[in-house]
Amino acid sequence: MLRRAVGKSLAFAGFTIQYGCIAHCTLEYIGELVVCSGPSMEPTIINHDLVFSERLSRHFYTIKKGDIVIVKSPFDPRMNICKRVIGLEGDKVCTSSPSDTFKTHTYVPKGHVWLEGDNLRNSTDSRAYGPVPYALIRGRVCLKLWPPPSFGRLSKSPTGRIIPRD
Repeated sequence: MLRRAVGKSLAFAGFTIQYGCIAHCTLEYIGELVVCSGPSMEPTIINHDLVFSERLSRHFYTIKKGDIVIVKSPFDPRMNICKRVIGLEGDKVCTSSPSDTFKTHTYVPKGHVWLEGDNLRNSTDSRAYGPVPYALIRGRVCLKLWPPPSFGRLSKSPTGRIIPRD
């Protein structure tokens, strides 16, 4: 009796560890579901939209300008933020607000990206905290899953602030 109970307990523990490892690898290396909150990415992503963030692009360094990414916050490492990549290392980016009369520019340093929200008037982004290290990128958002009417790929940047390379 005791032997059977111990055997079943060990089998259960083995399955739990196996499935825990599979879940960890899936979430760490393939992708995850993310609920986005806040107005900074409107109108592309609205508060409480559910998106799928894939992680392979991060591992293979294939993040491009215009991609929407999930990033560890430079201010609070326990919090993730959702922003659009405006510039990659070496790119010239506009650091001023759209309403500023005089525009200022800077170059993105090596190993960093420049991130901005689509809702420029209501977004804390690289204009406030500067370039973000590439290592803080958690994944690239590739699909909006919820709400059902907006299911599908994400739209291009509505701000027009992505400057093509010379």
